[in-house]
Amino acid sequence: MDVRSELTALMSQGETSKVEFKTSFQKEVFESVVAFANAKGGQVIVGVSDCQKILGIQLGTETLSNWQNQIKTATYPSLIPEMERFEVEGKTVVVITVAEQPIKPVAYKQRYFKRIRNANHLMSLDEVANEHLKTLNSSWDYYIDTRHDFNDISMDKVEAFIAQIEHQQRKQFVEDPYTILRKYELIKDNSLTFAAYLLFVNNISAVTSFQIGRFKTETTIIDNLDLNIDLPSQVNRAIEFIRKHLMVEFIITGKAQRVERFDYPLDAIREIVINMIVHRDYRDSGNSIVKIFDDKIEFFNPGTLYGDMTIAQLMSGDYSSRTRNRGIASMFKEAGMIERYGSGIKRIQHACIEYGMPPPKFEEFQHGFKVILYKKITDLQVTEQVTEQVTEQVTEQVTLLLNCLVGAPKTTKEILACLELNHRPTLLYKYLQPALSQKLIIMQYPDSPKSPKQKYLITSLGEDVVSHIKK
Repeated sequence: MDVRSELTALMSQGETSKVEFKTSFQKEVFESVVAFANAKGGQVIVGVSDCQKILGIQLGTETLSNWQNQIKTATYPSLIPEMERFEVEGKTVVVITVAEQPIKPVAYKQRYFKRIRNANHLMSLDEVANEHLKTLNSSWDYYIDTRHDFNDISMDKVEAFIAQIEHQQRKQFVEDPYTILRKYELIKDNSLTFAAYLLFVNNISAVTSFQIGRFKTETTIIDNLDLNIDLPSQVNRAIEFIRKHLMVEFIITGKAQRVERFDYPLDAIREIVINMIVHRDYRDSGNSIVKIFDDKIEFFNPGTLYGDMTIAQLMSGDYSSRTRNRGIASMFKEAGMIERYGSGIKRIQHACIEYGMPPPKFEEFQHGFKVILYKKITDLQVTEQVTEQVTEQVTEQVTLLLNCLVGAPKTTKEILACLELNHRPTLLYKYLQPALSQKLIIMQYPDSPKSPKQKYLITSLGEDVVSHIKK
């Protein structure tokens, strides 16, 4: 049966839970698109009346792309449905195909609709909340990818990744690759999940675009690389390109082999790149972007902090680890590419501190998240820059602690009294540890952390932060 015959048969059934007729492109089309997305998917046929009469519509050269753009802009999370024109009985109709969305509910102008039988139902607050809770129990990348099949992935890459897991886990799989992928929930109902496609895509994929550029100025690029490949391969290729554009000095230690020291810690760069790949919002049309300048490296990733996490929580470590892409994160962890969840930010900070660099800057930027590494420069040049960056990352608790220590060192007991606290673990985890890790305070007896005479002193950087906050 050809496509037009199928379309005629579809229209003959009338409106159903998966089919809706519209005479023209109007606001009701948006409501139907959202309703199908929040249910099991469906098709809106534009140019047909409720009683199945083919009226047809007039289309210009840009009409369908304009419709698609309007739907994308008016829905949240943004929907980009497929659109196709057909000639039926000498008249033009358009079929808008909407897939069920893994992340629900989807809204149109802050209203939520769901397809029930042959009508669009306005969802109640309870229904909206329930759909949201269902989504939280899963992850986008565990859903079936309806656009790709097994021809779109490389079994050589699958087998190489399995071998990496075997080496990391010190075990041997006896099952075939397809069975192993099912075990890891990368195949469901004999179909690929989004995670499987992103991990093992065999060709170029616009979804995984990762762009890296070496910039001389904000507008002058002297070298660039665009990686549209599978995610595991992106890690090494991205780090290799960044490393190529770093300055390196060779340190003579007296040993047979000289030591290479790059102007940025490679451990921090690797951690940032892996975090970008694992935590990126692949539903967003933007690209992951790295910009290498003479004095800094900027890392931008589509997708703001996941859930309700804030920058302050991220910096203090006071949060429970949740990931946007559980399937991808799980496979990276199995292969030893991630050590443990939720500790990447601290490892980046510590790597920079140990390298003698200014602390990294973390910020939410437009529709994404940005990390900036600054090259090590002289103390006079860095003081104000570091103060400003650190101040942005200081929590309210650490600010209170710093004010408490201005003037004279204090014991734990004296600090508790100053802050009017009774709970020592709270003081340790929310005040002292964050301040110590940011080098805002130091111990008077660092070699004896548990000494009964132990006192805490504010550093010059801590004093600069206090002064900066008071400005």
